[in-house]
Amino acid sequence: MRIGFATGYDAAMGVREMADRVRRAEERGYDIGFFSETNNVMRDGVSAIAAFGLATRRITLGFTQIVRLRSPVVMAQTAATLDELTGGRLVLCPGACTHSQAVTHGLDDLDPPRALVEWVDAIRLLLSGERVSYAGEIVRLNGTRIGWTPARRRVPIWIAAMSRTGLRLAARIGDGVLLNAVSSPEYAANAVAILKDAVREAGRAWETFEVAEIVNCSVEDDHDAAVDAVRWEVASKFNPAKPSSQVGPRKRVGEPHIREEDLPMLAEAYERGGVEALIRAFPAAWIEGLTATGTPDEVVCRVQRYRDAGVTLPILRPAARHQADRVIDLFAPR
Repeated sequence: MRIGFATGYDAAMGVREMADRVRRAEERGYDIGFFSETNNVMRDGVSAIAAFGLATRRITLGFTQIVRLRSPVVMAQTAATLDELTGGRLVLCPGACTHSQAVTHGLDDLDPPRALVEWVDAIRLLLSGERVSYAGEIVRLNGTRIGWTPARRRVPIWIAAMSRTGLRLAARIGDGVLLNAVSSPEYAANAVAILKDAVREAGRAWETFEVAEIVNCSVEDDHDAAVDAVRWEVASKFNPAKPSSQVGPRKRVGEPHIREEDLPMLAEAYERGGVEALIRAFPAAWIEGLTATGTPDEVVCRVQRYRDAGVTLPILRPAARHQADRVIDLFAPR
C-alpha cells in the first residue's frame, strides 16, 4: 500500500521544518516525499527538494514545476544536480503554464500544451548527456550540452494534469500523471478511465504508468473542526478574484462535487467580505467531496476510495501544520 507525504502550501512552515517532516515520513515507511510549488509564490521547489534530499536517504522525492519559469537548460541542470544529490531519487512533475501563472510571473501568453511538450522533450534530450539541437515552436536549442554526465539519463517525469487535454497529454509523454489536489475519488476514477484509453492509444503499457494524486487531508477528532481546517485551501482554488479554469476542466472530466449553482453565492461572499468571507461561505459538502476530511477513521476510509478509483500512489497533504505528524502516523506503513 504505497503512500506519499506532501508539503509546500503552508506559509507558516519553513523549509527546515518541511524537511524534518519528510525525514519522519521516510522513517515511518513512506514511499515519496513531495513538494508542491504553487502559483501563490510560496517557497520554491528546487530549494526545498535540495533540503529534503540532505535530510533523507531512501525516500523518493518529487516536486511540481510550472514550465517556462525555468528554461529547459536550467531545469535540466537542476534536475541532474538534484538527482545526483539525492542518489537517483528524483521525480519531476511539470505542469503547463496557464494564463494566470503567466500573469503572476510576468510572462507572455503561449500555448500551454505546446510549451509543455517542448519543455519535456528538451529536458529529456539534455539529460541524455548528449549535445542537443532542438527547433520547436517555443523551445530552440543549438548544440547545447550538460557539462557532466548525469547520474541517470532518464529522470521519471509525471505530468501534472487536471483537464481532459492535460490527461491525454500526460498519457502520451509522461512516465505517469500527478492528478490535481482538491479533487474527489469520483474525479480520479473518471481521470483514470481517460488515461487508460489514451495510454493504450499511444501504444504504451498501462501497467508501468504511475497514477499519483495529491490528496488534501484534514484530520481532527471532531468532523466539523476538520472541515474548517481545510476550508482555506479549497477556497483558494475557486477564488473569484483570481479568474481561473478550475471549474470547467474539472467538470468536463466528471467532477460531481462542484455545484455551479453555488458559484454566484461564493462570488457575493467574496465581494462582501474578501477572502475570509469566501472561506466561511464555502459549503461543507464541497469540502467533504473534494478532500479526505474528518475523524481519523473517516479519513482512512476516504483515502481508500482514491485507491479504489485507480490512484496507485496517494500523496497526502495535511491541511494544517499541527496535523502533519498525525497524518504521517495515521498512514504509516510501519
